[in-house]
Amino acid sequence: MTIDVLGRPGLAERRARAAVAVLFFTNGALFANLLPRYPQIKAELGIGNAAYGLAVAAFPAGAVVAGLGAGVLVRRLGSARAAVASTLLTAAGILLAGLSPSVVLFAAALFLAGAMDAFTDVAQNAHGLRVQRRYGRSIINSFHAIWSIGAVTGGAMAAGAIALGLPLGAHLLISGVLFGTAACVALRFCLPGPDTEPAEETETEPRREGSAGGGRPVMTSRTRYVLAALVLIATAGTLVEDAGNSWATLYLSDSLNASAALAASGFIALVGAQFVGRILGDRLVDRFGQRAVARAGGLVAAAGMGLALAVPTVPGTILGFAAAGFGVATLVPAAMHEADELPGLKAGSGLTIVSWLMRLGFLLSPPVVGLVADEAGLRLGLLVVPLAGVLVVVLAGVLGARKPQPASSEG
Repeated sequence: MTIDVLGRPGLAERRARAAVAVLFFTNGALFANLLPRYPQIKAELGIGNAAYGLAVAAFPAGAVVAGLGAGVLVRRLGSARAAVASTLLTAAGILLAGLSPSVVLFAAALFLAGAMDAFTDVAQNAHGLRVQRRYGRSIINSFHAIWSIGAVTGGAMAAGAIALGLPLGAHLLISGVLFGTAACVALRFCLPGPDTEPAEETETEPRREGSAGGGRPVMTSRTRYVLAALVLIATAGTLVEDAGNSWATLYLSDSLNASAALAASGFIALVGAQFVGRILGDRLVDRFGQRAVARAGGLVAAAGMGLALAVPTVPGTILGFAAAGFGVATLVPAAMHEADELPGLKAGSGLTIVSWLMRLGFLLSPPVVGLVADEAGLRLGLLVVPLAGVLVVVLAGVLGARKPQPASSEG
């Protein structure tokens, strides 16, 4: 690690931070280029809603099936190379999905893209956390904020391509080549060498709790408990995200009779507030610690959305979704960071497990909320949001408290 005379990270660290930001941006932009094209693909394939729903579920299904293999890939290739290789394969899967002449091939291509996206997610977060350790302060939330910018950029690119009448294949080829090239360039500036820092491997250091005498990882009951709690915290964050993605517009339009344009404000408010929370998240974490930030965020999400559901109005509900998005902004990065630091696990294993089970929760949450909504109404189904906030408050004790900061934290 290099530090300049002002106590700032060196050039290699700053370049690596920019490179990881590019990887997060490309990951957000690639799939977002495909999403607005779904109606066109559905029409061209001539399939009904049921077949379409099963086909698009192949993307998260691929992530769930392949996700546990991400740790092995990261250990064999290194996090940076694994992130770039899986980014290129994600782009290829998305292109194949756009060009598929049948629903079976469409689903198969989405399955491939989802599997590769799961690898990219773990690998880019692993490298981002490695860069964060070199910085000596929190920067992981800024990467997730940049992912959101990438997703908005990708969606805007797709909207522009549709407006210009650009053929689907040409559009996705341009997107894949553009962002694949950006990822390859970013690889040149990622941190070199193995993902385990040499300082962590020296025999002069005392053996960490959870390691056997020969260096073989041993998972203790404490590690298992913390890992389970981290999975629940990350899943709570994704449940709230999915509430905005899948149900905010429907609840505002059907249950509260908002206009179509106004109903979209619930989703926009949640995503926008989450972006703001991630931009501010690193400074808040450095000042107050992951634990305090997560607990405060859980309270904000629970109180904001709980009040919106208790007193249902259109403005109050939009503010409630905004509070929920802001409250959960740092949860997934926090859980990934803590999982990556757990003793008794091979490098990348904790991060892989949290990412995999979090995606499983993302896959299962829409039908669960839907079942509750069918039986008792969507208002009751959306109680998952304040309940997720309460869960975070209860479990936040497994997250790190505030750490002493160096005299200068610039850079």
